[in-house]
Amino acid sequence: MPPHPITLVAFDADDTLWQNEAFFRLTQARFADLLADHAAADHLEERLIAAERRNLGHYGFGVKGFTLSMIETAIEVTEGRVPASVIAELIAAGREMLAHPIELLPHARAAVTQLARQHAVLLITKGDLLDQERKLAQSGLGDLFDGVEIVSDKTAAAYAAIFARHGHDPAACLMAGNSLKSDVLPVLAVGGHGVHVPHALTWALEVADPPQGHARFHAIRDLGELPYLVETLRGDR
Repeated sequence: MPPHPITLVAFDADDTLWQNEAFFRLTQARFADLLADHAAADHLEERLIAAERRNLGHYGFGVKGFTLSMIETAIEVTEGRVPASVIAELIAAGREMLAHPIELLPHARAAVTQLARQHAVLLITKGDLLDQERKLAQSGLGDLFDGVEIVSDKTAAAYAAIFARHGHDPAACLMAGNSLKSDVLPVLAVGGHGVHVPHALTWALEVADPPQGHARFHAIRDLGELPYLVETLRGDR
């Protein structure tokens, strides 16, 4: 048995428990159609990503920052001549994203339910507070968690503070998520276990290389494999 059996299992939300990036991609395609007369789709994507990157410190993560970055990009590529009707459509697209129904990913409910029987379970997510609370409420998973943490960014310091606040040694904590950059690498940095649960779509600003030869890094195909992995780390298998 490892010296620190797992006592706390934490889950990412967007694109780990429910769909998220797919809706951003659909809106981005709509954005490209609206600006097709002013910029090619690939150039527009580059400009939008650049705007999102420089705006993270101002707007944070989530739909609202994405919408503002689309508007800013539209103004830039049209040299200030973007019609008001296009701005209105972008605002409407953002509102639609904020109201989109939740679509749980395969095995999400079963994995959280099974692990909650023997472990403390947390939801750790980043982004807009109101939107994340809405999605959690619609997911029907809220009552399964012992705690919910909505942070402005997922850094090593943020994870260390969360684990300490809930009374768990980082070495006994496991975080599962689709983002290597946000859900895995900072958890490994504080001594926890990071589990990569891949999703077909990954936002450009979340792309990172997997760690090589790290004993606390784990990769699974989907959440259906997570309970078995946790059992092996507990020494039950």
